[in-house]
Amino acid sequence: MPYLWLLWLLLVTVHDARQRRVPNWLVLGGAALAGGALAMNAQPFGVHWPDALTGAALGFGFLLVFHVAGLMGAGDVKFAGALGLWVGAAPLLPIWIGASLLAGLHAVLLVVLRRLPWFPRLTLMLSGRPRATDDPGLRQQTRPIPFAAYLAVVAAVWMAWGRQS
Repeated sequence: MPYLWLLWLLLVTVHDARQRRVPNWLVLGGAALAGGALAMNAQPFGVHWPDALTGAALGFGFLLVFHVAGLMGAGDVKFAGALGLWVGAAPLLPIWIGASLLAGLHAVLLVVLRRLPWFPRLTLMLSGRPRATDDPGLRQQTRPIPFAAYLAVVAAVWMAWGRQS
């Protein structure tokens, strides 16, 4: 089951980094895998139903505030809820902090690169603006930071190193 979880995180990371969105099928697929793992007592992190549901509610509810304020996309919020279903409530705070630090670094780097246009391709990649080959109807928003991707990366790091005692 941890390999399916890591595959799901990889898919979310790639999709969000490339398109700046996390599609519903990917979020629902991850939530269904989490529910299946819980139902079969095959949950890789020792999380049980009450903690998983609390994690899902906290993950969704906390980031929903940022979405309502226009600071975050809905896919990021839904992904955080599905992630909370996997990891439970306790790991969410360190995962959020790590992802926020990465997103902050992304924002600072983007500001610097926009002021010093030495690397235009890197600036374009970090900004999330559509390339000539992208579908113009796909990108309605201008959110340059793929927060779900950073949540996924930090969650994978948490699994690999943070859980070892």
